[in-house]
Amino acid sequence: MENTEKENKYLRAKARVEEIRKFYSNLSMYVLFISFLAFINYWTNEWSYPWFLWAAFGWGIGVVFQAIKVYRGNLFFGKNWEERKIKEFMEGDDKNHRWE
Repeated sequence: MENTEKENKYLRAKARVEEIRKFYSNLSMYVLFISFLAFINYWTNEWSYPWFLWAAFGWGIGVVFQAIKVYRGNLFFGKNWEERKIKEFMEGDDKNHRWE
């Protein structure tokens, strides 16, 4: 029973890491490709019509939705963010008031 539970945890963690890896791969491809399109846009018409922004906006929406899926809606403040911050501030307070 315990071995099966550990294996299930491992498989879930592995799947989560794969999701995160795919997100960062997609994000890096987004940055590279949109930069390339911006360069082509500048080279062909020197920003008279920034058409590369249409591709950036469209693909960017997909990247944002993928980020929400991967980080489960907690892009900035994770699940235990408040507890970690309270603990961090308490430890910092102990260090600052050590000699009082």
